[in-house]
Amino acid sequence: MNIPLSKTRRIDNTLYLSGELGFDTNGKIPEGITAQTENCIANIKATLATEGLDLSHVISATCYLTDPADFAAFNAVYAAAFPQPYPVRTTLAAALMIDAKVEITVIAQG
Repeated sequence: MNIPLSKTRRIDNTLYLSGELGFDTNGKIPEGITAQTENCIANIKATLATEGLDLSHVISATCYLTDPADFAAFNAVYAAAFPQPYPVRTTLAAALMIDAKVEITVIAQG
């Protein structure tokens, strides 16, 4: 399926990343919010690295959870991954287009 989007867009020193899901290196989404969040953040880190950036450059994150009951577990992984000062963040409960528990999109500067 051809999806009309760009994985990243850079405007001056601001990098916009499309929503990232928790796919592992084999292209599968593991069970559980913790594993999916860890993979999601690892995928964001890899994309940022291709642009010479890391998580410290992230200024904003929008996070989508399919189950509000997963918030505490998601938040624990997120807090451990991102350095302070943390990015501004919005977290929403939403249905996702595939069978995933979390999607994160970020904006980075650098």
